[in-house]
Amino acid sequence: MAGPGHSHSGADDSHRGRLAVAFGITAGVLLAEVIGAVLAGSLALLVDAAHMLTDAGGLLLALAAARLVARPANARRTWGFARAEVLAATAQAAILLAVGIFVFVEGAQRLVSPAAVASTPLLVFGIIGLAGNITSMAVLAGGRAANFNLRAAFLEVVNDALGAIAVIVAAVVIMLTGWSRADAVAAMLIGVLILPRTFTLLKETVDVLLESAPRGLDLDNVRRHILELPHVRGVHDLHASRISSGLPVLTAHVVVDDECFFDGHASAIIDDLQRCVAEHFDVPIEHSTFQLERAAHAEHEHHTHE
Repeated sequence: MAGPGHSHSGADDSHRGRLAVAFGITAGVLLAEVIGAVLAGSLALLVDAAHMLTDAGGLLLALAAARLVARPANARRTWGFARAEVLAATAQAAILLAVGIFVFVEGAQRLVSPAAVASTPLLVFGIIGLAGNITSMAVLAGGRAANFNLRAAFLEVVNDALGAIAVIVAAVVIMLTGWSRADAVAAMLIGVLILPRTFTLLKETVDVLLESAPRGLDLDNVRRHILELPHVRGVHDLHASRISSGLPVLTAHVVVDDECFFDGHASAIIDDLQRCVAEHFDVPIEHSTFQLERAAHAEHEHHTHE
């Protein structure tokens, strides 16, 4: 089990490098789309540029969080800055939610009162945006499963790519039919693409901040496994949560036979308990803390949480 100062520096450097490259590409595409939105008078391109702005800020937050996460733990921050990636992902999701709501409000107004849209600049800058998004996706794809931070960044780039496709389709429709409302429809479609994924990410990160049990870990099942171990008579104050996406933790008070405290068997029980939670479940827990108690200790507990 890794100590508090342990870090996978090679992986951290790789993740930061991916985020830095993706940020550079996103910032460049953002600038291009702002210019294109002005030239074309397009809401869809403007909304996609606003989305890109939040993504650029989100990637910058993710990059800062990745640097913080790499810092070792100390006496004051015993988990280091492991939760920084969760906070950054939550902030990104909240911003995306606000952008999605804005899209629907502004898109509805454009449907009622359509504005003139220049299709050629819209098409050109839509293609530029899509090319940049695909490049960023390729950069981030290899590390997207590593943590919430990279997952949020990859998710935002995917949303951007889908938005760019919607912009391109709107440009082609306007070019062929002259129906300028296609621009507002494309903008609202971008909002439809943003919101569901945003809600999912927001729910998962809020679960971590509220210290909910990790998904896939059934605490009733954990309790049953612990009670099946030799000399174990009871379990209470069983808690499981996540410090960050890849760092689940578990604590419990375990009541054992009285003789375990006199025959030296207590240390073996600790080994069995830690092995149990690390190996027997879909969510392996390497950071676990167990307090062994005699049955009589219950009289001294202020309260217990089953």
